[in-house]
Amino acid sequence: MKNLAIALCIISGLAPAFAVRANERPAPPAVELCPANAKGDEQVGGEPVPTVKPAITQHRLTAGGVNFAYTATVGALLIRDDDGKPMANVGYIAYTRDVADRDRPRRPVMFAFNGGPGASSLMLHMGMLGPRRVVIADPDAPSPIAPYTSVANEFSVLDKTDVVMIDPVGTGISHPVCGRPVEDFTSVDKDADSVSRFIAQYLGDNGRWTSPKYMLGESYGSIRAGAVANHMLANHAVSFNGLLLLGMATDLQILSSGSRSNERPYAKFLPGLAAVAWYHGTVPNRPPALEPFLAEVRAYAAGPYNAALFKGDTISDVERDAVAEQIHRYTGLSPEFVKSANLRVSEFAFGNELFKSRRQTVSRLDGRFVGLTLDPLQRGAAYDPAFSAIQSSYTAVLQDYLKRDLKFDTTRSYQTWNNWVSHNFDLRHKPAGGLYGGGDGTQSMVNAGDDLARVLVEAPETRILVLAGYYDLGSPFSAAEYMVSHLGVPKAAAARIEIKYYESGHMIYVHQPSLEKLKRDIDAFVDATR
Repeated sequence: MKNLAIALCIISGLAPAFAVRANERPAPPAVELCPANAKGDEQVGGEPVPTVKPAITQHRLTAGGVNFAYTATVGALLIRDDDGKPMANVGYIAYTRDVADRDRPRRPVMFAFNGGPGASSLMLHMGMLGPRRVVIADPDAPSPIAPYTSVANEFSVLDKTDVVMIDPVGTGISHPVCGRPVEDFTSVDKDADSVSRFIAQYLGDNGRWTSPKYMLGESYGSIRAGAVANHMLANHAVSFNGLLLLGMATDLQILSSGSRSNERPYAKFLPGLAAVAWYHGTVPNRPPALEPFLAEVRAYAAGPYNAALFKGDTISDVERDAVAEQIHRYTGLSPEFVKSANLRVSEFAFGNELFKSRRQTVSRLDGRFVGLTLDPLQRGAAYDPAFSAIQSSYTAVLQDYLKRDLKFDTTRSYQTWNNWVSHNFDLRHKPAGGLYGGGDGTQSMVNAGDDLARVLVEAPETRILVLAGYYDLGSPFSAAEYMVSHLGVPKAAAARIEIKYYESGHMIYVHQPSLEKLKRDIDAFVDATR
């Protein structure tokens, strides 16, 4: 009866009340002032709310075999709390294909962000989605040095969908306003709330409420995508045609190796370690084809290896030796090293050990990349060769592109990465509830799979595309397979999830053949879901 009463209130009374209150809210004055607040014995507030003047430029691009005009907008939207008080300026870079006004509401729009947490949208923007991209050489080639350049991105999805790159608060030019601390935005739930508010406001400000909607998140961004999709469904009645998860990381416990109390990662990581070893030719009697080899490793990891880990300290010496020998056959790591790691080899230990004799480190983000090792006696990799090889070029090109091409000039510098946010982010999470409440309890470490499950069940039009790199050891393809298969949803909902694989790493798009395949796969996904 209680649930029925809630439903009747919502249907017959509360929804119109919400609309009336929204309509009666007075328009902000021409120069809006921050609300005055008491802070201890000091009265603060009353200063003008900071605004960001947008930069709007016109361009042309050829993508998907089509040449077209588009508009680029660099700016920030002021998001507000439920009382209408200013919260933050959330920066964005939007690319919209020029079409007739009557056609705009029917054109898809994709909201995209990277992860971290603490990362701006730099990598997805300049590597995959934007109209210009940074070209990265093969892993065996020397890292690029200045002067850095970019090229027109013929593999952009802008021919199919408009793109809005979002920089969460604390990154890019996004920042709190009116004395709010950045801590108000640095948790899973607060981050999801602020991004949801931005998306809702962008849809309203730009007349896109009826457009087909997509969200693409990379790495932690896949967590954010799940949490935002659920939050917007529960709090804004907004559903998405499609969610795209690149480097899926929705269950952080699966990816958190190195903890004595967490046995879950190792069996899920083994196929990823084997893929990287296969790429480098360290697998004894290396099979000629990758996928048949990985099918064997998957079966072993899910069966005998998982069972051996489950036994813990009770495992016999004979079985321990057999497991160590099998891992050697799949990775090239010595059985002695595997046993010294107690059969639990983390991605960091693997990266440091595989080529230790050469004093080289294997990248966690993209196992194709190898770099020098400063301390060969360290237990795990101390840095990431792939990120080191590309970060300077991406950063420099974006900073130049913003001013030179997009004509965006501001006194606030564009922050590509925020270490403070990364190190102080609260990873606890309480998934949003639905119409009758019923949200799950607070998670000590986020698993946005709960959010994805709720979205798949409650929004039957939403589909999910998972994009996985074989050589990604930060969010291994095999861990993504586990996450997808453990959402606990009915078969009809599970059928709306698809995984695509690429011969690349975490940033799939730095490998051009994989970027070309990404373009084909995303185009097909958008065509099938709009």
